[in-house]
Amino acid sequence: MLEELKLAVVDANKLLETSGLVRLTWGNVSEIDRASGIFGIKPSGVAYSELEPSHIVLVDLEGKQVEGDLNPSSDTKTHLELYRAFQEVGGVTHTHSVYATAFSQAGRELPCLGTTHADHFYGAVPVCRALTAEEVAEDYEANTGKAIVECFEGINPMEMPAVLQHFHAPFTWGKNGMDSVKNSIALETCAQMALSTLPLAPNLGGIPHHVLMKHYQRKHGPDAYYGQL
Repeated sequence: MLEELKLAVVDANKLLETSGLVRLTWGNVSEIDRASGIFGIKPSGVAYSELEPSHIVLVDLEGKQVEGDLNPSSDTKTHLELYRAFQEVGGVTHTHSVYATAFSQAGRELPCLGTTHADHFYGAVPVCRALTAEEVAEDYEANTGKAIVECFEGINPMEMPAVLQHFHAPFTWGKNGMDSVKNSIALETCAQMALSTLPLAPNLGGIPHHVLMKHYQRKHGPDAYYGQL
């Protein structure tokens, strides 16, 4: 079932390790087939180098495991909440990449300081609130997703395909699993650049809005002209 989807999920998860985004097994990628309402996700704790399409767990939008003998990622319910709320999202990535996680732990949004950031994210990457004790006890992973959805009220998730959860780590998404990983790579690079830039210019107010708009819009939207159209 959904063999191409499972292969795509394997390739996206393997990129987490080869790109340097993850240590050990601290990350996962999923991708959804919207026609069937089923997404594939990495099994919990399996090494990326050992991952095969037969390992990928398939889950429907009710949260039911429909195929796979292994336990799905412990973050599956978070992915599920994002797929339910963000209809245009086709893939979700979660990592504990070092620099983006530093901003998450600090509870500080990632400011847009230059055009590299503006090429990928339309403004500062927001911080999602920490969960309450009751939310953690009730259903930690599902409530993580619900808190992210709450954070994005009034924000277009396709213009801002990333969030930093306070005390936790980043989540990114995109049109498919591989696209969501590329957004994680971009997020991590921008976080590293910011942590190098801010000591040099601690009072930097961020990129001028007209430059932000130009760089974002030349890669995204109806008038985009970056790349081979």
